[in-house]
Amino acid sequence: MKRREFIHLGAGALVAAQLGGITALAADVPEAVPRQPSDTPETASAGPLSLRFLGTGAADWNGRDSRGELRRLSSVLLEGRILIDFTPTAEDMLPEGCRPEAIFYTHSHRDHYKPAAALRLGIPTVYLGATWADRARKDFADAAAESGLPLPEIIPLEVGDSIRRAGLTLTALPANHATGDLHEQTLIYLIEKGPVRVLYATDTGGIPAVAARLAGIDAHQRDGRPISGLIMEATMGMDHDEDFRLFTHSSVGTVLRTVHMLTKTGRYLPPEGQPVYLTHMARTLHGTQAELDATLPSPLRAAYDGLDVLFRTTP
Repeated sequence: MKRREFIHLGAGALVAAQLGGITALAADVPEAVPRQPSDTPETASAGPLSLRFLGTGAADWNGRDSRGELRRLSSVLLEGRILIDFTPTAEDMLPEGCRPEAIFYTHSHRDHYKPAAALRLGIPTVYLGATWADRARKDFADAAAESGLPLPEIIPLEVGDSIRRAGLTLTALPANHATGDLHEQTLIYLIEKGPVRVLYATDTGGIPAVAARLAGIDAHQRDGRPISGLIMEATMGMDHDEDFRLFTHSSVGTVLRTVHMLTKTGRYLPPEGQPVYLTHMARTLHGTQAELDATLPSPLRAAYDGLDVLFRTTP
C-alpha cells in the first residue's frame, strides 16, 4: 500500500473515531483523560488565543519559486505581543504599529534567529535555550555595535521552564533537532492561555518523550493534560517520509500519526472543526497552497503567511 493511501485511510479512521468515540484502548495505555475544567475565574474568562503565522516556510524558501509561491521563514506572533522566532523575511507580515515585547527562540539556525531583526523591532526581552545563551549574547552585542541599537535583556531557558507574559504561559520543551553546536538543546513551546493549551512544534523530528511528558500528553501519565491545539512542522511532504531530513524534521505522515495517537489517548481535544496546522514546509517537498488545500487529509491544514487563527478549547 502506498504511503498516500495509508495516510488517507488513517484520516478516515480519525474521523470515525471522532464521530463514534473510542471505546477501547491498548492494554498498556491509560484511559483517556477528560478535559480539565478551568479552576479560576481568570482562566474561565481568558478567551481564545490569537496567533498569526508570519512565515510558514523551511530554510529552502528564498523568494518566490517557479510556481509563483512565496513562504517567508517560519515564525508566529501571539496575542499581537509575543514572537516565536523572527527573521527579516517576516517583517512585512507584522500588523501595522505592532511592537512585540519579547521573542522566544526555538534554536540558532539562521532561518529562525536573526539578532539584527530583533534589534530593529526594539525587542526589550529575548528568551532562548540556556545551552547557547552565551553565544547569543555575543551575537546580539555584535549586532548592537554595528547598528547602534540598544541590547535587549537575554534570559536563558532550561527545559521545563515556564514564563508568563502578556497573559500567556510559555513552557520550554526539548525538540528533536540539531544545529552546528552539538551542545545546543533546541526547543519547542507549549503555549497556554487559561484552559487553551497549544503545542507549537518546529523544528523537530516528532515529539520527544520528555516534551510529551512535560506537556502532559504522554499516554503513560494518568494525570496528564490534553492539548486543545497543535501546530507542527511538516518539512517533508506526503510521500517524502524517507527523505534524509527524517532525523531532525517531521513529515505530513509523522504529524498525522501523532494526531491519531493523541486523539486515541484523549491527549488532543480540540473544538469541533479546528484543524491541526502545518508549518515549516520545504519548497522542494511540497506542492502549492492550492494543491495542499486539496490533498491534505483531515484534520491537517497547511498554514500560510499572514493566516490569523483563534485557538479555543472544547466547550
